[in-house]
Amino acid sequence: MQISADRRDPGAGPWFWLRPELAIVVAAVLFTVVAILQWAVAGPEDAISLLFVLPVALLALSFGFRVGLSAGLFGVVLLAVWAATVSESLTVLGWISRATPLLLLGALVGTAADRIRASNEAERHSAEVALLQREAAEINDHVLQQMGAAKWLLEAGRTDEGIDVLATSMDTAQQLVSRMLGPRSILR
Repeated sequence: MQISADRRDPGAGPWFWLRPELAIVVAAVLFTVVAILQWAVAGPEDAISLLFVLPVALLALSFGFRVGLSAGLFGVVLLAVWAATVSESLTVLGWISRATPLLLLGALVGTAADRIRASNEAERHSAEVALLQREAAEINDHVLQQMGAAKWLLEAGRTDEGIDVLATSMDTAQQLVSRMLGPRSILR
């Protein structure tokens, strides 16, 4: 289970991605409330077990496919425990109509949540690459301008000044590249 959801931007994303621990607590409370309702109120004609879709959906959205499918399976297990403890027998159609939505919801919503996270990561990576390209263009422009000035000075016979401009250009280029390759660089 991956609890470290997307936390790069503290204000980005829904509450259950920002506070996955709270999502677990809320899902546990929902599972408990639905189970209690099922034992206290329901007979086989009542489909209270379908309310398990609420915690299943929450966990699937919060943690993705594996946890979503596991939550769906947990809902089916709770349904089976209920059926066994209250001596209720469901028909095959009754089991299919209760288990299928839980399992499909967990799997499909979890897959969608995983894809959303992957899309967000790809978008973040694209933004970093675009920034890197802009910074590289700045370095290129700056260094080429400095080298052009140094070439002009050398051609004009002003060798010492040309060498100074080249040295300054090299220092500036090194500083700009070091800044680009700092601790947040995507190249590391």
